[in-house]
Amino acid sequence: MKTVIGIDVGTSTTKIVGLRNGEVISPIRIRATDPVTSLYGAFGKYLHENGIDLKEVEQVMLTGVGSAYVNEPIYGLPTQKAEEFIADGLGARYESKQDRMLVVSMGTGTSFVQVDGDQIKHIGGMGIGGGTLKGLAHLLLGTDDIKHVAHLAENGNIANVNLQIGDISALPLPGLPLDATASIFGNVKTTASQEDIAAGLICTVVQTIGSATYLSSLGIGIKDFVMIGNLTLLPQCKLIFPEMEKLYGVRYIIPKYSEFCTAIGAALCYTKN
Repeated sequence: MKTVIGIDVGTSTTKIVGLRNGEVISPIRIRATDPVTSLYGAFGKYLHENGIDLKEVEQVMLTGVGSAYVNEPIYGLPTQKAEEFIADGLGARYESKQDRMLVVSMGTGTSFVQVDGDQIKHIGGMGIGGGTLKGLAHLLLGTDDIKHVAHLAENGNIANVNLQIGDISALPLPGLPLDATASIFGNVKTTASQEDIAAGLICTVVQTIGSATYLSSLGIGIKDFVMIGNLTLLPQCKLIFPEMEKLYGVRYIIPKYSEFCTAIGAALCYTKN
């Protein structure tokens, strides 16, 4: 069987995967100054690294905001566009093996997609995500390098910036342990270090997304949340989400190829049809 290529084109970062016989082949990510350069750079690098000849490609499927800049066949190959939210749902379902879930795309902002079998629909979003983290880090830490912020945060003490339940109550409140957050950045100490601030910034974004996801699910009865997108790569997600699971009685699932789910979903849009 030939290979179907799924490409998620961002404004500066492109993610690309191959799908052959139902298997994902070596996803990669390329960063460039503009979406067209990023797309063609990623495509050429992907074919070269995986030893795939152009004649072995059956279809190219594009999605993402940057795909609006591309209106021609890629290297003369059959090329179509996939609706991004459908791609989110298909990719998350494929990777998580869940059939009913809320898909949370943690990108520059955050979107929520409800998946119930073959029914996939966008139900909303919020303007908090990786862009928020980069902007606040630039203002408060003098860097917009998220990897550096995450590294700083690993040595930070969140209690030096956040107000916790234990700061305002001698005993846990119903459903709220003493270390639960009462107010983000509500207890910034004069001795707070850059590491503490970095921890507070990541907590701000990840906890806000996690809480918004839970609140978005209340009317639809879904308790399985599949988290996708670049922000899922933050090591702090593996600490924050388990605590929120205990708080809310839900599941936050980060699949293996979480940052590539939209590209995988784009390829699946073709194979599904």
